[in-house]
Amino acid sequence: MYIEKKNIGDVLIETINLHRATLREAEEFKQQLTEDIELGNRKIILDLSACEFIDSTFLGALVVSLKKVTNLGGDLRLVGFQPAVKSMFELTRMHRVFENFGSVEEAVNSFGN
Repeated sequence: MYIEKKNIGDVLIETINLHRATLREAEEFKQQLTEDIELGNRKIILDLSACEFIDSTFLGALVVSLKKVTNLGGDLRLVGFQPAVKSMFELTRMHRVFENFGSVEEAVNSFGN
């Protein structure tokens, strides 16, 4: 599995260990994140620092997951944009939708723990 999980308090941190996050991984990723939300996780951080590229399908899986968790009163925050990933978020204006941080520690602290 390319997703490593750990908890800091009530915050779930998922590290995505992919160089390229594409259609091939998007469905499995979305299913895994949906399961984590259904298990009661409401504060989720995705560490994308290993991702050099994210395609639109994977980005769509992020949007669907954000919608699911926010509808339940939670939030999903992102960490570690590499240049191409940052460009993709800016091009699609998703940088206005997702809160993103420079480090996992900053993202965890943003939840007010």
